[in-house]
Amino acid sequence: MAREGNLRAELQYQPPSGSSNQQEAGEHPRSWSLEKLLRKLKATETYQDDKFASILDSLGQFGTFQRKLVALTLIPNLLSSFFMFADLFVFTVPNPYCNTSWILAMGPNLTEAEQLNLTLPRDANGSFLTCLMYVPIAWDLDDIIQFGLNYTQSCSDGWIYPESKRRSVINEFDLVCGEELSKEAVHTTFLAGLLIGALTFGFISDKLGRYTSILLSVLGMMIFGFGIAFVSSLHQYLFFRFGVSQALVGFYINSVSLVTEWLVGEHRAHAVILGQCFCSLGTMFLTGLAYCFPHWRLLFFVGGAPVFSIISCFCILPESPRWLMMKGQVEEAKRVLCCAAKENKKNIPLTLLGKLHVPGKKVTKASVLDFYNNRHLRKVTLAIGCVWFTAGHSYFTLSLKMRDFDMGLYVSQMATSMIELPARLGSIFLFEQFGRKWTLAGTLLQGTFMNFLVLIFPSDLKSVMVLMVMVGRFSLSAWIAGFFIYTAELLPTVLRTTGLGLGILAWASGAILSLTLINQSLTPLSSSLCLVSTIFSLSLCYMLPETYDQPLVDNLEYYSLHTRTMSEELDDDSAAEHALCDMTAEVAKNTILNVTMNLNPHFPGNMPLKAEEKAGGTQVD
Repeated sequence: MAREGNLRAELQYQPPSGSSNQQEAGEHPRSWSLEKLLRKLKATETYQDDKFASILDSLGQFGTFQRKLVALTLIPNLLSSFFMFADLFVFTVPNPYCNTSWILAMGPNLTEAEQLNLTLPRDANGSFLTCLMYVPIAWDLDDIIQFGLNYTQSCSDGWIYPESKRRSVINEFDLVCGEELSKEAVHTTFLAGLLIGALTFGFISDKLGRYTSILLSVLGMMIFGFGIAFVSSLHQYLFFRFGVSQALVGFYINSVSLVTEWLVGEHRAHAVILGQCFCSLGTMFLTGLAYCFPHWRLLFFVGGAPVFSIISCFCILPESPRWLMMKGQVEEAKRVLCCAAKENKKNIPLTLLGKLHVPGKKVTKASVLDFYNNRHLRKVTLAIGCVWFTAGHSYFTLSLKMRDFDMGLYVSQMATSMIELPARLGSIFLFEQFGRKWTLAGTLLQGTFMNFLVLIFPSDLKSVMVLMVMVGRFSLSAWIAGFFIYTAELLPTVLRTTGLGLGILAWASGAILSLTLINQSLTPLSSSLCLVSTIFSLSLCYMLPETYDQPLVDNLEYYSLHTRTMSEELDDDSAAEHALCDMTAEVAKNTILNVTMNLNPHFPGNMPLKAEEKAGGTQVD
C-alpha cells in the first residue's frame, strides 16, 4: 500500500512536459497500454511482497514436484464423486411382492408365475397387489386351484422381487410396504456428515497440519467408503455414509488448501479446477460401474478398491511450508522447500531462505473465535457464507428439478457430467480474462436466473425446461469450480481450512433447506428464495476484494492493518485517475519505469547504472 501511495503521489506531482503533450493528454487521457503497465506494476509489487512467491518461483513454479503434488490429489477427487453420488444408484425402487413360498409345500413343481397367480390378489387393472397376500390355508393344491383363496392379509414372510434385475439396498433390507426410507432422508444424512466434517477437519487441519488431516481423510474414505460393501443392516449403511461424507469434505478442503499454498499465479487456479474436472469424471465412472454391476455391494467393492492404492502414495505428501511458518517451524519449512527444489533440479538462493522467519510473535495463534472478533475477517466470512448458501440451495433445487423430466437415471447423470466438465474447464479462461470476483458473480447470477425461469415457464414445454436446467447447472458448476479457489485465496493461512469448512457448512445448509422445501411440495418457494438470496449475496460479494495476481495472506496481522474505509480508497482511486488524466502517456510510462527499477534491484537497467556510479564516483538523485 505504501508503494502504491508513493506511485500515486509521483504520478500526481509529475511536472508537465509541454503544451503539445498536455493537449495530447487531453485527447487521450488514459490509453489501454498505460492501464496494462499499471496492472503489471501492481502485479510486480504484490508478487515481491510475498516471500513465498519468490521462493516458489526460484524452485520452479510448476516443476516435477508440483506436478506430482497435483497428481496425488486427482484420484481421490475422482473417488469422492463416486462415494458422493452412489446413493442415486443403490436405492432403485423395485416392485415388491409378498413371499408366498408356503404353497410350494403343496405343489413343489409350481412355476413362479403360477405361484403368484394363486396366492396374490389383483387390483382393478389386473396387476398383482404389492403389499398384500391371501391368507394361507391347509388345503391341497387341487382345492386351491378349484375354489381359490378369498381372505387377504399383509405380508408375513417377507418379500420377493421377481421383476428386479438389480440387487439394491431396498430389496437387500426390504425397505418396502411401510418400511420405506426416502432418498431425501439418505441425502440429508449425507449432507449432515458434510456439515460436521467440514467443521471437524477444518479445525484439525489448522491445528495439526494439512498432511495429518489429509491422511486421516484418506483413511476415513478407506474405512467408511470401501467398508460400506460389508454392512449388514440399514443403520450400519447410514452410519458408514455419514462417516464417508466427513472424510470426503475433509480431503477436499485440505487438498485445496495444500495446492493453494504450494502453487503460485495461474497454476493455482488451474490445479484446483482440474481437480473439479476429475470430480465430473468420477461421476461418469460411477455411472458406468453402476450400469455394469447389478449388485450394490459389488459396486462399492469395485469402485472403492482404488482407495487402497493411494494411501501409500500419500505417505510422501509434503506439508505446507506456509502452515509450518505460521506454527514457528522455520527449519522444517526450509527443509521441505529445499526438498522440492532438489526434485525440480533447482537451487533456492540463501538470501531468500534467510528472509524466512517467524512473523511477529513466536508462534502465530488463531482460533475460530477470530472469525467473530476480527471485524474485517468477520465481514469476509459473512459474505462467503451467504454466497455458499445461495449456491448450495440453487444447485440442489436445479438438481432435484431433473427428476420431473423422466430422462432416466443413467442418461441424466451422464449428461449432467458431460455438461459440467466443459463448464469447469471454461471457467479457467474466464478467470484469466475477468478475474475471480466478477466471473463468479456472473455465473452465480446466470445460474439463479435459469432457476427462476424454470419456475415461471409452463411445464408442458419439456425440451425448453430441460435446456434451462442444463444451462443453470452449467453456470453453477463453473461457479463451484472457481469459488473454492477464491475462498482459499481470501482467507489467511492460519484459518484457511476452517474458513473453507464454514463455507461448506453454509453450502450444506442451503442444500438441506432445498431438500426440505421440495419434499414439502414448495418448489416455487425454493426457487423464489434462490433469487432473493442471490441478490443479497451479490450485494455482499461486491465488498470482497479481487484475488487474481495477489499474494496470499498468511496471518491475521493483515486484517488488523486493514483499517482504511471504502470511501478513502475510492478517493485515492479517483485522485489517481485525475492525476493520470493530467499527464501524457509517455510521462506516465517513464514514471512507472522509474518506480519499477526502484522496486526491483535486479531490473536490467539497474546494473549498468550502478557500474557507472562506481566508476565515475557520482551520485544519482
